[in-house]
Amino acid sequence: MASIGGMADSPREGKMARGPDFTQLADMASESVGGKILFATDDFFAPAENLIKKDRPSFREHEHAESGKWLDGWETRRRRTPGHDWCIIKLGIQGIIRGFDVDISYLMGDYAPRISIQAANLEEDKQPEIPQRGARTGAEATPEEFEAVAKLKSDDWHSLVPMTELEPAKPAFSHNYFPVNSQQRWSHVRLNIFPDGGIARLRVYGTGQKDWAATDPKEPFDLVAIAHGGACVGFSNAHFGHPNNMIGVGKPRSTADGWGTARRLDRPPVLENDENGILLVPGCEWAVFRLAHPGVITQIEIDTTHFKGNSPDSCKVDGCILTTQEEEDMIKQKWKLPGHKWKPLLPVTKLSADSRHSFDSLTLELQDVITHARFSISPDGGVGRLRLKGFPSSICLLRPREKPMMRFSVKAGFRANL
Repeated sequence: MASIGGMADSPREGKMARGPDFTQLADMASESVGGKILFATDDFFAPAENLIKKDRPSFREHEHAESGKWLDGWETRRRRTPGHDWCIIKLGIQGIIRGFDVDISYLMGDYAPRISIQAANLEEDKQPEIPQRGARTGAEATPEEFEAVAKLKSDDWHSLVPMTELEPAKPAFSHNYFPVNSQQRWSHVRLNIFPDGGIARLRVYGTGQKDWAATDPKEPFDLVAIAHGGACVGFSNAHFGHPNNMIGVGKPRSTADGWGTARRLDRPPVLENDENGILLVPGCEWAVFRLAHPGVITQIEIDTTHFKGNSPDSCKVDGCILTTQEEEDMIKQKWKLPGHKWKPLLPVTKLSADSRHSFDSLTLELQDVITHARFSISPDGGVGRLRLKGFPSSICLLRPREKPMMRFSVKAGFRANL
């Protein structure tokens, strides 16, 4: 059953945004993580690519396009032939779907009355060639496109949301949420609208699922990446961007594509450094991540690209081992975990603005497995990407014990203070 409510784009001061819990997970279909529209029956008023935009829908009251009023969503023509409209999305993050948000904001009078959603897990090398989509506004699918997409046999895909009526709420915030109870891995979804109309955004929330047996045991692997199943499970402040952005796909595109905090109000009136050049401030901001797979972190990458006047002064990284129940308890306690539980992975280290930093972890033995990592920045600011590279625990246990050299290196010509 659908539930209605507004959801803020940026959770603040450690409080989760309104909406079901699954909306705090990654949007697996977003264009920002590589989601792609493969096919749509019709794009007359507005193309299906709008469904997977990262930004929330917008409204331009007096603007019109050649096909009609300007729309920020997918909207098909008023159907006068048998059938209904539908589209297929290839997920940028393939894995377990926990829920959908079918957003019909600003589409009052034009939204699709009913929807259903199907899904499939398709092997990459067995997918048919589907014609590339160009500019689509004003167009409908060609016979050649229908012929190509028919090879996917999407009519027979698994049903995750049965045909359901959509319910409008406020014009600017009209969300229909659908939880999903499935442990299967999915790579594609099919959104059906009945019989036609518009949808502003389709959010496909879930967690990535990696085939860990296929990883190279000789090469460090990013164990916190959102595409592999990593997730932020707590944070102190996210005024300008959620910490999950840091473990996203690819390089940061702007400061909006990273974690950004408000300025701390407890900073001294006049700032001073210690003997190592680290600012002397009383507090810090932090984010805790559950690794996609328990393992040993051997390399840490911190990217402040685009953060030129708002990067942190310094940072540190710690790790710990927690059970599922312990994680749930820590979330309720806002991560007031005893200090002795945390193992240092990176000591307090100076950061440079608009730079990519690379460090070796303090982990001295490959058997030193962790399940969670805490990334702390001081006093505040923003970071574009955090990569915690290492070896999944099942692989670690097969490798000989080693004590890597305490080597620190930073790209962009920065020297670490030891």
